[in-house]
Amino acid sequence: MCGIVAYIGTKDAYPIVVKGLQRLEYRGYDSAGVALMNGDLKVYKKQGKVADLQESTKGQDTTGNIGMGHTRWATHGAPNNENAHPHLSNSGNIAIIHNGIIENFATLKEGLEARGHKFQSETDTEVLAHLIEDVMVNSNLELADAVRASLKQVIGAYAIVVLSKDNPEHLIAARKGSPLVVGIGEEAGEYFFASDATPLAEYTKKVIYLNDGEIAIVENKEMTIKSIDNVVQTPYIHELELNLEQLEKGGYPHFMLKEIYEQPKSIFDSYRGRFDSSTGVFHMRSLEEYAKQLAEIKRLILIGCGTSWHAGLVAEYLFEDYARLPVEVEYASEFRYRNPVLFSDDLVMSISQSGETADTLAAMDLAKRKSATVFGVCNVVGSSIPRLSDAGAYTHAGPEIGVASTKAFTSQVTVLTLLALGIAKIRKTMSADKIATVMQELERIPEKIEKALELNDQLIELSKLYKDAKNFLYLGRGYNFPVALEGALKLKEISYIHAEGYPAAEMKHGPIALIDENMPVVVIATNSEHYEKVVSNIQEVKARGGKVIAVVSEGNKDLSKWVDHTIEVPETIEPLSPLVNSIPLQLLSYHIAVMRGCNVDQPRNLAKSVTVE
Repeated sequence: MCGIVAYIGTKDAYPIVVKGLQRLEYRGYDSAGVALMNGDLKVYKKQGKVADLQESTKGQDTTGNIGMGHTRWATHGAPNNENAHPHLSNSGNIAIIHNGIIENFATLKEGLEARGHKFQSETDTEVLAHLIEDVMVNSNLELADAVRASLKQVIGAYAIVVLSKDNPEHLIAARKGSPLVVGIGEEAGEYFFASDATPLAEYTKKVIYLNDGEIAIVENKEMTIKSIDNVVQTPYIHELELNLEQLEKGGYPHFMLKEIYEQPKSIFDSYRGRFDSSTGVFHMRSLEEYAKQLAEIKRLILIGCGTSWHAGLVAEYLFEDYARLPVEVEYASEFRYRNPVLFSDDLVMSISQSGETADTLAAMDLAKRKSATVFGVCNVVGSSIPRLSDAGAYTHAGPEIGVASTKAFTSQVTVLTLLALGIAKIRKTMSADKIATVMQELERIPEKIEKALELNDQLIELSKLYKDAKNFLYLGRGYNFPVALEGALKLKEISYIHAEGYPAAEMKHGPIALIDENMPVVVIATNSEHYEKVVSNIQEVKARGGKVIAVVSEGNKDLSKWVDHTIEVPETIEPLSPLVNSIPLQLLSYHIAVMRGCNVDQPRNLAKSVTVE
């Protein structure tokens, strides 16, 4: 949610900032703006897309070697020009951009208004700009010290960048609960700032991930990082693994389609080098370093949001089947606000694509405070969730730009499969032969997904028939119940068609009332121990006039007499079937959304990374 880009150096800041904002468009936003410093402080902002901002700045003075930009996802105040960032202080001398939510902004604003401050927007962010100036003037502090003192009064989450007309060679940035990355340029005194690393890849490979409560101060071409208590920090400089090719569409019409087709590679990259299927040996540091704790854990709690929660549901079956562990799967947003019963021999595993999901981070913090061991499964190196985790594993899916997760889901399921097998080996709940069999089949999954992707033309034709449907129902059993949920989520996220996923047996407990000739029902009916029961569920749908689209194992011709359409996918063992069966559901959602004229990569109201509550 929201995007931050800033630059200070010798280059022209405006094109760097605008290109960076374009790189961050996938995060979701409703307005954009920039602030530039060149003797004076100039602010331009516009409701709408970055392209609208660019159009509005034609003919304007956009010069300056210091600048910052922002894409806003509305929280406080409607999406409009006034509420767009950057925001100015009371005098107009200080500009700020901000991701996050200042929870006590109303109280702060009331005090500032009592001291004569006039506000131009409805946002919480403008309050912080006024507060910094108020502290600076009334306490006679330098800019960086005023920012520190102001942030000590703030309750909530923030990533901010601050510019001041009276400090024309300064740039101040800070974070708490919202990500901020610093790129170190090749020239002396050149620094880049962004919400994530995607805008930085073109300019530098050296990055610093600011920690909570840290402030980066650039002045006189030098950067100092301090704690909010004014203690100088020694940052760790990461080597960025991103490259520009990963951030481009590569000839595909949308990032989402590109990412669907990248899944054979992303799955391979997620297991590559982590096990030897011939010997059954795992090469995962988290399994090696925490073997004793993993042998003794009594319960596993999986937490996530959205698609990551669905991956956790698949993992519930995996860990129960393989590691024989009691498993609970929790929405992070609910878990964090309960008073959950946790013990020191619990393992809490957080799942996130971005590594910055606010609710998941808060749930992890709660688990750590209750002395549970916390693992992370995450895609973004250096993000907050890996840094907060005791251990875990990266998914190595590469950048996912499309808001609707596709390769993130299958990569998460891949890594969770490895962890389930590895913990099963440690706990001696599976034979070596059975572990090796699953490993060998996992190595065949990329090839099977390549074959599933050949269904694309069939799914285009199917999409033509159902693109105008008002509702969809998705049904699955066992390992494929979470796949039904994920298929429904993909459809409603990007096509805006109402869709629900259900366990197939639960259809009789309510959803069956909705079924008629206008209700397409997608049923996952690949070979499994539940196959005959799923066929019975299909017959129940057909008896009520429903249209059935069945995902079946390759070679299954018998079911065609009961259903309207069959989609044949390569067969695999049931625990790995979610990896294959999710592919046609992703393609169906994609093509229906395109045919409906939807913005597939940036669906309305959604953000890639939900960094606020």
